[in-house]
Amino acid sequence: MKPNVVVIVADDLGYGDLGCFGNPAVRTPRIDALAKEGLRLTQHYSGSPMCAPSRAALLTGKYPHRVGAIDVVEGRGLDRIALRETTLADLLKANRYATGIFGKWHNGAIDPRFHPRRRGFAEFTGFRGGICNYWDWVIERNGVYHRSDGTYLTDLLTDEAVGFVERHRREPFFLYVPYNAPHTPLECPDEDVKPFAETGKFTKAVSTIYGMNARLDKGVGRIVEALDRHGLAENTIVVFTSDNGPMFAGHGQRCTRRANGRFNGSKGSVLEGGIRVPAVVRWPAGLPRGREVGGLVHFADWLPTLLAAAGLKVPAKLGIDGRDALPVLRGKQTPAPPPRFWQWNRYEPVPRCNAAMRQGPWKLVYPAIPEALRKLREDNVRSRKLWSHPEEVTKLWGGAHVERTLSPPRPALLYNLDADPCEQHDLAAAQPDRVRRMQRALETWFDSALADRASIHD
Repeated sequence: MKPNVVVIVADDLGYGDLGCFGNPAVRTPRIDALAKEGLRLTQHYSGSPMCAPSRAALLTGKYPHRVGAIDVVEGRGLDRIALRETTLADLLKANRYATGIFGKWHNGAIDPRFHPRRRGFAEFTGFRGGICNYWDWVIERNGVYHRSDGTYLTDLLTDEAVGFVERHRREPFFLYVPYNAPHTPLECPDEDVKPFAETGKFTKAVSTIYGMNARLDKGVGRIVEALDRHGLAENTIVVFTSDNGPMFAGHGQRCTRRANGRFNGSKGSVLEGGIRVPAVVRWPAGLPRGREVGGLVHFADWLPTLLAAAGLKVPAKLGIDGRDALPVLRGKQTPAPPPRFWQWNRYEPVPRCNAAMRQGPWKLVYPAIPEALRKLREDNVRSRKLWSHPEEVTKLWGGAHVERTLSPPRPALLYNLDADPCEQHDLAAAQPDRVRRMQRALETWFDSALADRASIHD
């Protein structure tokens, strides 16, 4: 019997936001229970340190540069998955899975051709852009916009996800729940914030974030309970993860800094704190339980892994970057993982800027060029209308190219993550040959990925 697939993705949630990843101060008992009943992945990497590119890697099995999702600026079309691409939902739907997405899309906010219902999802409730208010929301339900009725958005998305399970409990289904919590704006019911605020240990912002995560945890629990109630838990794969590391930068830098495990960096950075994200997987019928998985798994690996679990093959013509990680999850001896690559900046990708390569324990990092990470004020202003009145924004206002002057790239750094997971000790001077080899490999990947992007004509 084909397994059901449930993929739940939090937004800007890091290692320090979950009890099962070492923070006793937070309240995430349902996600912690999933970890005890399944697997906890300790070397799990997002596809990008930013949300839209990362989600594109998850859905396509490819590096985001290849599919066109290079940034988060929806009004310039930089969040889009190219129309020529095939998504995980497309593949499962073609194999008679019911498919639904409830939450944040952010892989084509403008133009109906990029709507999630055109990308393999038969049902959609949520918002297509990158940000939505939690109380005063505007969401879309299968093509019809609805304004807030006072329901907290995380609860509404959970209601929709549970309803999907109820409707499709007698057939195989793929349920994708990309929550927007704990992304800004920081809004949460008082009952969830109060336990953290009363300790006096956290700022108002951190207390709110932990409250948002506690509410998210309750939503995860309700989805799992729906599976249990209908006898679906045994043969349902549940994946919980986050799209990138926690958000520390920006206007809330002083008030939102919080625990992030032991890692350096945060959202937007290719240091470990920006791209190594927690993941929990439970599938009683097909995976061990109560184990820690230390093998490297990348967001691009989920498409081939979930297809393999469903007894399906990836069409060779797709040319994906991911690999089937089922053997890794099952604790089998596997070949060394392929090198993995990350790069992100605003607008057009810039070589040797906020880029990284991991090969075995070694990680090469090019620091960010500050000017390349700045977002134009006009894009922020225009994006607010998309978030508040999405039905009125029907055309892009620009493309990837913007005029700017950039500082020269800084020298590459080299870390051995086995010995230095916090990336504190640069070994580049001691390993010049390794640095040169990894530089060449990173530059070859970058050129290849950009060539794929250049061939997109959507």
